[in-house]
Amino acid sequence: MKSGKWVFFLLAFIAAASMVSVGIAVGERSILGIVISIIALIAAMGFGFATKKKMRDKGIL
Repeated sequence: MKSGKWVFFLLAFIAAASMVSVGIAVGERSILGIVISIIALIAAMGFGFATKKKMRDKGIL
């Protein structure tokens, strides 16, 4: 697997873990946990989209 693919796999794993943690935080009724999980999800997704755009512009993808 190319190095770029590992980066996207890691970001997808982080995003999925953030979604799971949102559900856990909702179950525990933790507002702080929900907010932190959503921020982590937005950061992981944003970094993934930005990385994909940069790689596409360079012609790597």
